Amino acid sequence: MVQNQSDTFEIGEHTVNRLGFGAMRLCGENIIGAPEDEEAAREVAREAVDLGVDFIDTADSYGPGTSERLLSEAGVVDTGATGDGRPGADDALVATKGGLLRNPDGDWLPLGDPDYLRNAALASKDRLGVDSIDLYQLHRPDPDADFEESVATLGELKDDGLVDNVGLSNVSVEQLETARDHVEVATVQNEYNLANREHQDVLDACEDAGIGFIPYFPIGAGDLDGKAAVVDEVAEAHDASRYQVALAWLLGSSDVTLPIPGTSSIEHLRENVAASAIDLSDDEIARLGE
Repeated sequence: MVQNQSDTFEIGEHTVNRLGFGAMRLCGENIIGAPEDEEAAREVAREAVDLGVDFIDTADSYGPGTSERLLSEAGVVDTGATGDGRPGADDALVATKGGLLRNPDGDWLPLGDPDYLRNAALASKDRLGVDSIDLYQLHRPDPDADFEESVATLGELKDDGLVDNVGLSNVSVEQLETARDHVEVATVQNEYNLANREHQDVLDACEDAGIGFIPYFPIGAGDLDGKAAVVDEVAEAHDASRYQVALAWLLGSSDVTLPIPGTSSIEHLRENVAASAIDLSDDEIARLGE
């Protein structure tokens, strides 16, 4: 890995700030249904844009449908209309995902059937209120569906003008290579953070190809105890929190990473965004990555 050379990354025709916002936590408990205070959730999304965040990640399964709806209602989605009064909205890229369902028990169920994916994309497009989806990601490969057919369907959505860019999530290097035979892949979203680097090979492949890598659970869901000593030492040197250091490490250790920390708290959101201003030294990045 190399020190990041830019604070921005290009996804298709969009140039975005590399620290984004994950909108999963705008939903109710266990990511099901609406939050207790919907206006507070919308205000978190607005604050993210006001702070300069112009890359927002969501999915149709968050709610389901709740996160997409709240983002649209918050006015942070570029719908192509003018005069909406939201500074920065015209430049925001909103990425969503399809191919993963929720049942009443909260289980995540992959569904990669081509017909389903086409309908899911149309539903997401409608909830977001856009002419085309900026970035549409296959949420998870379905073991009961042909992966190449699922990916080819996303390519067809792009050809039809319903999707501007195609992304993948929860894939292996082999699946990424297979997908690239069918469609231009703009991003890959896998779990990755200081405490869990199982998908290092996927990140390496994205670096080689110039593909954006979106690490979800970027602060390890708070599980940084295994690296507590070095994280705390670096945090003290920068007057920062553990979680800010974890985000700064993701930004500093690769020039293709697009962390998407999520929160339902404006205070926490501001702390996350402030992490993008922390300039870790090469030595700190190396020690954190050991």
